[in-house]
Amino acid sequence: MNLQNARILLTGGSLGIGKATAAMLTAAGAKVLITGRDEARLQAAAAETGAAYVVADIAEPEGIERMFAAVQTQLGGLDVLINNAGTGEFGTLDQIDLASFERVYRTNVFGLALATQKAAEIFKAQSAGNIINIASTAATRGFAHGTVYASSKFALRGMTECWQAELRPHNVRVILINPSEVTTAFAQTSRQERPEEANKLSAKEIAHSIKAALEMDDRGFIKELTVFATNPF
Repeated sequence: MNLQNARILLTGGSLGIGKATAAMLTAAGAKVLITGRDEARLQAAAAETGAAYVVADIAEPEGIERMFAAVQTQLGGLDVLINNAGTGEFGTLDQIDLASFERVYRTNVFGLALATQKAAEIFKAQSAGNIINIASTAATRGFAHGTVYASSKFALRGMTECWQAELRPHNVRVILINPSEVTTAFAQTSRQERPEEANKLSAKEIAHSIKAALEMDDRGFIKELTVFATNPF
């Protein structure tokens, strides 16, 4: 697709992968609307990237409604949904509880699915659209302490495959991107960005992958893309 004037909704855009992606897409000429829960961080990210913003929590139904109202008022329509907002909790099998699953799944699975449902209505009506789901290498293999987080990303991978089958007849591309470890604020209680490390991925590599996947001619799409650091040791 041509990113010039493309209308893009990007959840979780105030830090890390979301902010780097917003910067790269606006630089390519796209109109980007970022979402998040912290207005101060959103304002700072919007000023840095040139994106518009709306304060909205994808885990709450009213947050989803606020997002899509802003899509119409601030973008005037939608061409791309990037499901980047995500959270994680970690613990051994004997440490996890129902509340942990509920907190993570409300963002990573339930809210994401309901937001995608609303985007899909728009895309089917216009017979065109793009959905990018940011999962993780945890969507492809489990690991110790990862029951809650990995299972949510396995669920996202499964939903992505379902949506690919359902939406291809409507000319809608659904793409899954699995980053390996990225030096971002994810899972940091302070929500402070981690400094880049030469042997690990930065948010820019994932932003590049998102941009490249979108820029493929509309006749084709990448079903799933996994990104690893070249030499993490």
